Amino acid sequence: MKSLKLKVKSLGFTMIELLIVIAVLGVLAVAVLATINPIEQINRGRDTSSRGDAEQLLSAIDRYNANTGLWPWQDTANDPADINNGALTKITLTDPHGSSCTMLKNLGRNEADQTCPGTDEIKAQFISRITGSTSNPLWIHYDNVSGHSVYICFNPQSVAFKKQADDKCANPPTDYPVASVCGGNCPTTQGLGTYGQCVCLP
Repeated sequence: MKSLKLKVKSLGFTMIELLIVIAVLGVLAVAVLATINPIEQINRGRDTSSRGDAEQLLSAIDRYNANTGLWPWQDTANDPADINNGALTKITLTDPHGSSCTMLKNLGRNEADQTCPGTDEIKAQFISRITGSTSNPLWIHYDNVSGHSVYICFNPQSVAFKKQADDKCANPPTDYPVASVCGGNCPTTQGLGTYGQCVCLP
């Protein structure tokens, strides 16, 4: 009787097979990175954050105006209702009219300074974030013309948001601050964006 000899194939990959798998994974990784473009995704995330901050600030400004009859950059009705004669103004902890009651202080709440309204429309953490050195600055425009809107703007970093800025500048609303935010006039020296055309809300 013939004895049966079974050949047992060793399990596992050979060195050549492993190298082929690694090479294929490398090609796929490069293809995915080229498709996703991580820098663009990071920039889009920053722009989305700036847009969210602008929306939150606009909402707070509208609520303040509805409740007090004043804009948060006004201390009394005698203060100018426009901001800096309608020019684009950086939102900071200083007041464009020289008062100690800044727009952000009026919208927030500062227990140490009871002379300002401090309506608590926005939180201290929000103020710290939008005025911090790592955030892309927000800019405000209001010319106090009947029917015109308050605009909050920022200089975009991502391709998607740059296209939004281009589209808005190509077909601007009647009250859009074209001279301040289009044609390379969007401030680039004090922020993260360097495009020269702002994204402005609303």
